[in-house]
Amino acid sequence: MIERLFVANKPTTVSSNHFLSRLKRKYGVKKAGYSGTLDPFASGVLIVAFGNYTRLFNYLAKSPKVYETTIWLGAFCESLDNENITKVDVLKPFSMQSLEIVRSDLLGNIKYIPPKFSAKKIDGKRAYELARKDEEFELKPCEMQIFSCEILNYSHPFLTLRLSVSEGSYIRSYAQIFAKKLGVNATLSALKRVREGKFVYENEKELDPTKFLSLKTNSYLGDPKNIEYGKKLDISELVIKTDGIYMIKFDEFFSIIEIKNELVSYCLNKVKNADIN
Repeated sequence: MIERLFVANKPTTVSSNHFLSRLKRKYGVKKAGYSGTLDPFASGVLIVAFGNYTRLFNYLAKSPKVYETTIWLGAFCESLDNENITKVDVLKPFSMQSLEIVRSDLLGNIKYIPPKFSAKKIDGKRAYELARKDEEFELKPCEMQIFSCEILNYSHPFLTLRLSVSEGSYIRSYAQIFAKKLGVNATLSALKRVREGKFVYENEKELDPTKFLSLKTNSYLGDPKNIEYGKKLDISELVIKTDGIYMIKFDEFFSIIEIKNELVSYCLNKVKNADIN
């Protein structure tokens, strides 16, 4: 079985699932997965894993996420992208001072309601599926954190931003809030994810997963074969005994364990180390 972790560059107009199918055919693998869905409109960084590495997604350091997006000021589209624009208002250009005031005001925690054309689930169904059928539903308010925002370019009516945000953020909603503060409609004309934590696109270069896990490293003082064979572990044989989830790394494999109330259990056991050239 091929085990591999890498970053792919998803193009626009293709769903994440369809793009993964292409990668499976390209590499000749059956077991594959990705983290951080990008809808067809968006492009950019998609973390992909093959084989047992698909079990690592919950432990990868994927924050902050960095996006570059272009906002079309004055355009209206219910899905907040450029696929079904129904109205375009001709606006006078905004001063850079006005844009900077809004940019600086939208830093930190922002409460928002996710767009109906999002991947949020409602009773097991994606919100965008319900929205396309004109079904009535409500989405609960959420919160996203904006760590930084930089204005890259303003060529009226197009405003391009680079945003560093928390997981679970919706750039469409951010753009909508930004536009409301200017008193206008807006939609996205482009959206690209350029980074997730330390993950960046490098021509699908194979990555060592142990360098991307958001876990502390613990040390096991007993016989490594006890972990290799999945035997019950005693907390006395661990260097760190505090409750938490840890990685234990050996030459040929690594494992992820959890310590809780002085009991040790396996989260993932004996995952083969990457053979990075």
